[in-house]
Amino acid sequence: QMQLVESGGGLVQPGGSLRLSCAASGFALDDSTIGWFRQAPGKQREVVSCISSRDGSTYSRDSVKGRFTISRDNAQNTIYLQMNGLKQEDTAVYYCASDTYYPYASPCYTANAYDFWGQGTQVTVSS
Repeated sequence: QMQLVESGGGLVQPGGSLRLSCAASGFALDDSTIGWFRQAPGKQREVVSCISSRDGSTYSRDSVKGRFTISRDNAQNTIYLQMNGLKQEDTAVYYCASDTYYPYASPCYTANAYDFWGQGTQVTVSS
């Protein structure tokens, strides 16, 4: 069974840090474009950060630049999102995703290009 499973979410105070993990099973992430997305209550899903498999370039939305870092460990078949300096506006359900079948076809920030999605993990930033 091909799936992505996230972990690492939780409740954190403003200014704190969390590290999200996303483990793949049933397929290899090596050649996949990977991404992290989030959805806050009442809002549309948005890209947070992603890595293109075509050239290894990364994309991050402006609001998280300098605070969040996406990475991948192909040996562990896992992707990560290190989140530092968290703000209340970062509160959302975070999803990892893999564009595995046609990883070169679309920019990595294109949500509908992704083939596999995790179940989501809640991140709440509150004092």
